[in-house]
Amino acid sequence: MADAKYDVLGIGNAIFDVLVQTDEGFLARHGMTKGGMALIDEARAAAVYRDMGPATEMSGGSGANTIVGVAGFGARAAFIGKVKNDQIGGLYTHDIRAAGVAYETKAADAGPATGCSYILVTPDGERTMNTYLGAAQDLKPADIDEAQIAASRIVYLEGYLWDPQSAKEAFVKAATIAHGAGRQVALTLSDSFCVDRYRDEFLDLMRKGTVDLVFANEAELHSLYQTSDFDTALKQLRADTKLGVVTRSEKGCVVAAKDGVVAVPAHPIEKLVDTTGAGDLFAAGFLFGLVRDAGYENAGRLGALAAAEVIQHIGARPQVSLKELAQQKGLPV
Repeated sequence: MADAKYDVLGIGNAIFDVLVQTDEGFLARHGMTKGGMALIDEARAAAVYRDMGPATEMSGGSGANTIVGVAGFGARAAFIGKVKNDQIGGLYTHDIRAAGVAYETKAADAGPATGCSYILVTPDGERTMNTYLGAAQDLKPADIDEAQIAASRIVYLEGYLWDPQSAKEAFVKAATIAHGAGRQVALTLSDSFCVDRYRDEFLDLMRKGTVDLVFANEAELHSLYQTSDFDTALKQLRADTKLGVVTRSEKGCVVAAKDGVVAVPAHPIEKLVDTTGAGDLFAAGFLFGLVRDAGYENAGRLGALAAAEVIQHIGARPQVSLKELAQQKGLPV
């Protein structure tokens, strides 16, 4: 196997995040399901934006957040995602590159605007997302750079991008190239609503070995196996995939491999401010641990550390150096 140019390459929705702190009344007025992720059209996006207060804006998207986290630990990271050649697309491109991520996907000259996600954070730290996918959904197999994929130790796929047919084809193309080059492929299930829509397809990806590693939270795991019993679902996960990692909020995470299960506690926090990006940053730490051959327990600890950092402030991007944070805690970097 040739040496890798990148440690982790992510493929996902390139979404510009607009975060705002709000109250339950705002959610009720706009008919939003608290804690969920709703897909909206351009008109609804404009209506929500008009009614919002002052916001924090940054390049986002679940997979991109993970990749920025990977870079923050000091690993070599790359991202593939589609924006339009518009003002927000330009901001997105500058922002993700400034975070130390290689980003070369060609912007679309025509079609829908760059995607945006309006993230409403209530006082309890819960986040409710309204996402206009826009150009992000136009990712096509032609956007997959074969040499870049083959040169990445782990290719990380975002489940949210499983909606459009062309993006599915792009995913499968990337997984095929990665496996052909002796690389690993990871998938995050992204959202329990996502799993409800594509349960059979996700299980198929796992059982056929298209993906080697699956990230899920408890809700996604229960949705995947349509059972409320955690142990039953975990047993099934171990049977279906080489490696499964399940995050359980304050209960930490469980790493489920063929040869056993490792439970890792959550990292202590002082105050929960905003859960946006918790799963994304957990995945960043875990993937970093894997590429550093740190072992499953240390990978879980690195994930817990990154998740703890990001939930103690507004926004889905770390505000301190994850590498320095890990060093302070005596974790392998």
